[in-house]
Amino acid sequence: MKPALFAYKKARTLDDAVALLGTHQDARLLAGGQSLIATLNMRLSQPSLLIDINGVAGLAAIAHKNGKIEIGALVRHAQAERDELIAKHVPLLARALPHIGHPAVRNRGTIGGSIAFADPAAELPACLLALDGEIDVYGPKGKRTIRAQDFFKGLFETALGPQEVLTAIRVPAAGKETRTGFAELARRHGDYAMVGLAASARADGKGLRDVRLAFFGVAAMPVRARQSEAALTKGDIEAAVAALDLSPHDDVQASGAVKRHLAAVLLRRIAPQLMEPA
Repeated sequence: MKPALFAYKKARTLDDAVALLGTHQDARLLAGGQSLIATLNMRLSQPSLLIDINGVAGLAAIAHKNGKIEIGALVRHAQAERDELIAKHVPLLARALPHIGHPAVRNRGTIGGSIAFADPAAELPACLLALDGEIDVYGPKGKRTIRAQDFFKGLFETALGPQEVLTAIRVPAAGKETRTGFAELARRHGDYAMVGLAASARADGKGLRDVRLAFFGVAAMPVRARQSEAALTKGDIEAAVAALDLSPHDDVQASGAVKRHLAAVLLRRIAPQLMEPA
């Protein structure tokens, strides 16, 4: 299929992008386009204006600042996959990135695009939630920062305002006590996951604290299994599995019952990784 007709503008600055968003209520931003182009071609999205932000400077850097790793919105998945800072300081992302699509997708797809699109079966939103990350956005009133737990609102729905541009994400740099785990189950490598789990915790003696279990593919947005987190803090994996507070709906991938079973399988796989000594 071919997309419906639309106008095209190339923004040179963030202020350009914000101003252009104000001219058309249905305008869409183009970064990597790996999700957007598909929805355009299937006419699931029919904007009257497409705003290309690839020419906006300062959005494609990765930096270590004040104990956190900041990743610009235009950083490509492949760039992040090869980056030494991410490999060293954000092991959860390093584990998750190879699961995103295929090399051609990762060469063009952007970190910011994945977070802003907020596909409930995507890896990066769940990783950001598991890491208690932050999202920087820029709009008519300037810059603001939103915690990941407040950013995802529903199916493809976020806290981004109609004239706001996602500019960067920020996650805490891992320390010696940091433990992370990642796994997903998909029909084929590169497909969206039927169920996935991004997890983080901090070692506390022989136990864990700050356990965060972010499941994806089981709800309209990434969700934390808080009762299981509490059980895992006490070191009881089977209690954590029994306490899984997820209610997946049936979809084209699997029934809700199958998804819940797969979530338990992933939890059993990941929990021991969180408990491993440094």
